[in-house]
Amino acid sequence: MASSSTKPTPGVSIEESIETRFHRLADSWERATAHLSSMSAASEHPIYQEIISLGPAVVPLLLRDLEGTERHWFIALRKLTGANPIPPSAAGNVPKMIDAWRHWAKENGY
Repeated sequence: MASSSTKPTPGVSIEESIETRFHRLADSWERATAHLSSMSAASEHPIYQEIISLGPAVVPLLLRDLEGTERHWFIALRKLTGANPIPPSAAGNVPKMIDAWRHWAKENGY
C-alpha cells in the first residue's frame, strides 16, 4: 500500500498571509458589529482587537481599506501609529477624517 504524504504545495504558504488574515478579520468584524451605533463599542470587539494585535505591518492595509470601504479604522490606526492627524473640526465627518489620514499617510511614506 502506498503511503500518502501531506507536503505543502511549492510556493503556497501553510500560514495565512497577514493581508489575507486582515481581510478575513475585517469582513468578520464588519458583520459582527454592523448593528452597533457606537464606534467605541465596535472597536472594543475582540475581532477589532485581534486586527490591532497584527501590529504595525497592518497599517498599510488599514489605510487602503479605509479609503476603499470607509470602515472605521481610526482607533486602530491611532493605536498602531501613535498619531492622531484628525483635527477637532473634522471629528465625526468621515470623509474629512479619511482625508486627514490620507494626508498623514502620504507624509509618512505609506
